[in-house]
Amino acid sequence: MLSDLFDNAACALAVTAEDGTILHANARFGDWLGMSNAELCGRRFQDLLTMGGRIFHQTHLAPMLRMHGSVNEVKLDILHRDGHKVTVLLNGIKRELADGAVYDLALFGTTDRDKYERELLNARHMAEALLQEKIAAEVALQEAQAELHEAYAIAQRRALFAEQMVAIVSHDLKNPLTAIRMASDFLGRGERTPREQQLLDHINQSSERAQRMIADLLDFTQARVGQGITIKTAPLDLHGVIHHAVDELRVAFPAATLEHRAEGHGDACLDADRVQQIIGNLVANSVAYGDLQQPITITSRLGDGGSEVAVHNYGAVIPETLLAGLFEPMTRGTDEGSDVRSVGLGLYIVRELAKVHGGDVAVNSSAAEGTTFTVKFQST
Repeated sequence: MLSDLFDNAACALAVTAEDGTILHANARFGDWLGMSNAELCGRRFQDLLTMGGRIFHQTHLAPMLRMHGSVNEVKLDILHRDGHKVTVLLNGIKRELADGAVYDLALFGTTDRDKYERELLNARHMAEALLQEKIAAEVALQEAQAELHEAYAIAQRRALFAEQMVAIVSHDLKNPLTAIRMASDFLGRGERTPREQQLLDHINQSSERAQRMIADLLDFTQARVGQGITIKTAPLDLHGVIHHAVDELRVAFPAATLEHRAEGHGDACLDADRVQQIIGNLVANSVAYGDLQQPITITSRLGDGGSEVAVHNYGAVIPETLLAGLFEPMTRGTDEGSDVRSVGLGLYIVRELAKVHGGDVAVNSSAAEGTTFTVKFQST
């Protein structure tokens, strides 16, 4: 019975003499090494080891068995008959008999354990690497956030200061500009030579342009620094307001042909001055970028869905890449038309004025149809 347990044990078993000679070995030991029991018995256990294993056996394993009487979980490589290594864990115990001592050895295969340990070690290394990456990323993120916060705070302070300065300067420019306009109007009342009248016309046109720039700058700072652009709405004849605005713009832009179209009937509840400002900015934009050989059409529409105004011109198509940021402040798609353009705020002001009226502005641009800016107002 004990013999069966020895031979059929789940691990490799061997009994050796003190010099390592194998006295008994079970079938599993032989299977692991590709040898029969007869081939194993009589051989020394240390002779089955690799060169490193033999050195370890001589310097550590054998002395520990002799001195301490046991060893536990010693990892060794034994050689198969065909030369490949079989890694095992060895437990050994010294047993005293009447005619001398023997060593009972139990060997356990480590293939699955080694694989598990490798996977565990790899997972640990990976986890440690990921942890280090995470820590490094968090540190870098914190540093970047701190730098970004600092840069943002500086930019905000600079932007606020710049916008406040623009507001102050724009406001202060109104007085000398008003004086220039009054002097020009006074001089224009008398008899003037053609050359003098031409110079007065240039002064009037330049002062008109300066007034539009100052108005845009003041509205910009009010929208960005103040409480937002304010309006005073009241019932009005939209077609009449637009007609009046177009008449004034014909004087401001004599090189352009401006046509007004009125569609629908009824009144709208809007701020008349702000509506004229919208038309003025859109027409100025069309004069700057449109084809002045063809008319600029200003349309006012009234209907059940509300009211809207649109300005159409022919000319170069607005590139798709510019459409997304077209209504942002200080944005210019080109330097063309810079002599009649404002400071890059016109379309931004149009959008803000449309919003405070409860509406919005849209643009369509194509080679065949030209460019149309449409401002829709909330129905009342």
